Amino acid sequence: MTDFQYHLDQKYARLRAGLELKPRDYSWRISQLGSLKRLIIENEEALCLALWKDLRKSKFECLGTEQGVVLSEIDLTLRKLRSWMKTRRVSTPLFSQPGRSYIRREPLGLTLIIGAWNYPINLMLAPLVAAIAGGNGAILKPSEIAVHSARLLTELVPRYLDQDLFCVIEGGIEETNRILAKKFDLIFFTGSSEVGKIILAKAAPHLTPTILELGGKSPAIVWKDADLKVSARRIVWGKFVNAGQTCVAPDYLIVHPDVRSGLMNELILAIKDFYGPDASLSPDYCRMINQKNFDRVAGLLPGLSILYGGKTNRDDLYIEPTIAEAFETSAIMQDEIFGPILPVLEMSELPKVFRFINAREKPLALYVFTTDKGVVDLVSSSTSSGGVCVNDNVIHMPVQSLPFGGVGASGMGSYHGRFGFESFTHAKGILKKSFWFDLPVRYPPYSKRKLAWMKRLFR
Repeated sequence: MTDFQYHLDQKYARLRAGLELKPRDYSWRISQLGSLKRLIIENEEALCLALWKDLRKSKFECLGTEQGVVLSEIDLTLRKLRSWMKTRRVSTPLFSQPGRSYIRREPLGLTLIIGAWNYPINLMLAPLVAAIAGGNGAILKPSEIAVHSARLLTELVPRYLDQDLFCVIEGGIEETNRILAKKFDLIFFTGSSEVGKIILAKAAPHLTPTILELGGKSPAIVWKDADLKVSARRIVWGKFVNAGQTCVAPDYLIVHPDVRSGLMNELILAIKDFYGPDASLSPDYCRMINQKNFDRVAGLLPGLSILYGGKTNRDDLYIEPTIAEAFETSAIMQDEIFGPILPVLEMSELPKVFRFINAREKPLALYVFTTDKGVVDLVSSSTSSGGVCVNDNVIHMPVQSLPFGGVGASGMGSYHGRFGFESFTHAKGILKKSFWFDLPVRYPPYSKRKLAWMKRLFR
């Protein structure tokens, strides 16, 4: 037995025992959520430094797209948890009278949360908020690619959270496979569709419920009546924040020919306005996570008709914010880019737009920029995606009153706010009946009269 397997077995056994011994009631959950909040607030600078070392994120991005999202989740949960936990009475049909029906949310048990490297704090701790709210224990597996963030979480989590119910385990592919061989009560994974398939296969032997937050080629449609300046600024921010390494970033643009030229001008102006004439000198522009991902994205540039950008520096893991002309058959239109290249296609008819989008796997997000409510309704009803955002992009993700998740190849299950609490709990149906009346029609021997009564009861 390897040292890793020994320590994994020890931690797994400790957490399973903790689930049996600890009540995990409302007070425990509130206490753990408060501790998680203190972890973030008291270690703000250390978290920002780790994110700078991993992705060269500015402090604004660290606070706005990482810690801030988690703190917002914690604050909402602290306010709402008591009401979420309440047993809810529901209607009881005639055939079960006299009786009362209830729904009680109960913890699933030991969960596994596998985080992603592109937002290594947010995508690790936001699901943890839901796990705690649901009264679960959790093994946290941060991405080994975001080395500094993973190391910091490994150090901080046991200092703040209940060590009998939470732990962080680092490791690569081999270690993750060993973890996945264990039986969990829920697996929550954020990452690529390819790895999502592997996670799902690993969960199958134990029939473990699985939430997959994946990705895909999320389109942004800019129609002929859009406000080009505002649309361009929002698209440039959403596409190039974190150097395009965002699961809900617009992967490509579909632009009406009437506004193509004007939109391109506004996009270029926005890039220069945000990052200056040389984005490599901007303190607000991130880097690719490592050389492997740099090579993959930079390898898409040769052969493209570049409208703006295209410069790279492998030593600095830098790829300039890039806009490129594309066609329906272009190689860059095949797989998710996950980097700072924005392909642009022209289409003048909505039915063609819908056919193009629907011929591909269902995306995690879909964006439409227009002032025409009819166009918005058509886009929403004629396509399928994890979510839709009108006249903006990316910022729908942290809206806690909306479920965030994919559909089809972009994922299954959802979280944020109450949706996370419900994903990390089981809705147990309870029917309570008394002894004072026992309906004789249900018992044999059956007669025509009983059959007639049964028909009435089920109508």
